[in-house]
Amino acid sequence: MKLLTKEILKRFEKVGSQDGDKNPIVIAKFFNPVGKGTWYCTEYNPDTELFFGYVSIFGGDLDEWGYFSLDELSKYKGALKLGIERDLYCGEVKMSEHGIESLKELK
Repeated sequence: MKLLTKEILKRFEKVGSQDGDKNPIVIAKFFNPVGKGTWYCTEYNPDTELFFGYVSIFGGDLDEWGYFSLDELSKYKGALKLGIERDLYCGEVKMSEHGIESLKELK
């Protein structure tokens, strides 16, 4: 699956930095289809191919805001040799609509 499309890249560019927004818009959401791991992407830098967003691996205290790379997500192969996928039905919504309450840690 292609993780980024031209449309998504344009949307990241249009929205730009959400620095300081305690309830940013999630532009893209990625997930591990056979294991734990969800990445809520609020920003993307095409020069460095780095996302900024909320990473939920264990669904608890270890979840955090941070940077992660497109390369990392693209190369990952988990159980059954399946890779990370983009949630095609996520749509653009505010972070709070994903049930993420810990927005205090944002940047």
